[in-house]
Amino acid sequence: MTYEYLLAGLPELKAGADAPIALEQLDELLNEQLSEADKAMLDLLRAPIEPEVLEQGLQAKNRFVREWFAFNQDMNNVLVAQICRKHGFDVKTQIVGEGEVAEQLRTHTTQKDFGLNELPGDFDALLSLAAIEDLMTREKAMDAIRFEWLQERTEFDFFSSEMVFAYYLEVRMLHRWSILTIEEGERVFRELVADMKKGVHL
Repeated sequence: MTYEYLLAGLPELKAGADAPIALEQLDELLNEQLSEADKAMLDLLRAPIEPEVLEQGLQAKNRFVREWFAFNQDMNNVLVAQICRKHGFDVKTQIVGEGEVAEQLRTHTTQKDFGLNELPGDFDALLSLAAIEDLMTREKAMDAIRFEWLQERTEFDFFSSEMVFAYYLEVRMLHRWSILTIEEGERVFRELVADMKKGVHL
């Protein structure tokens, strides 16, 4: 299904700028105009990425949704692997999910880049995240990578449901940075390290 009228009426987004539309307003608009199948996909994208949601996302009927969840899993796994190495935790027990990136991180723990550059694609941006000491700067860098990924994946998806999904995710990121505090970023990081120490799979 295509959404020419809906997308044509939405304000243009710019990375790093304030969101030009309230998230609540966008939610209401999408709930009114999306098909039931597309609303089901959007509900997956709206949900916090917990193990059950991640699994559902990776098995979604929509390819864009599957790739978005896989991309986020890969990004988080790369960062977790580097944090594990820095703090002396077992990398293999902390990597979640399947796929080439997860397998590479589990089996190439002695290589500086975990052997990721042996795989197709550019992993330099993901590998550079752990070197960013300031937590807020790192979080923003991760969202910048996500934003770019969304832009690239929908460059030629004119008026498609995928373009709608990408627009929603971009607006949500812009809103998140308008409210996220330094303290919140530090809390998330402390919980991450604490879970690793307890041997909890992330």
